[in-house]
Amino acid sequence: MRIEYVEAVLAVVELVPSGTAVAYGDVAELLGSGGPRQIGSVMSRYGGGVPWWRILKSSGQAPEGHEARALRHYLEEGTPLRGDHDGYLRTGEGRWRVDLTAARWAPREDELDRVDAIAERLERRLHRLSVADDGMSV
Repeated sequence: MRIEYVEAVLAVVELVPSGTAVAYGDVAELLGSGGPRQIGSVMSRYGGGVPWWRILKSSGQAPEGHEARALRHYLEEGTPLRGDHDGYLRTGEGRWRVDLTAARWAPREDELDRVDAIAERLERRLHRLSVADDGMSV
């Protein structure tokens, strides 16, 4: 996976505000590149330094293996949840998820401008790399 793509994904993730969340596919759509699996791969390998808990499966489930840590973040940030999260905190049992309908980030115009700038920069960088790979001068 190209580092340019990784950097673009992480830059978009950093824009997602506290108390909101998006699905992996939402990030891919905002970037205009890749899909949910590519975003998930970036997040699993490189997402530790960004608010990873705000990027979810489309079902609203927290990243696998990180449910307890993610739940603490969601409660701290006031992220809308569904299900038995109190039981999960007490016993480690119970079913809960982020209410992605209520929590989904809807970027404002200025935030969309920033996402567009990230996507355009990614496209330019990848284009330059593909031209260089073809042996042409940049």
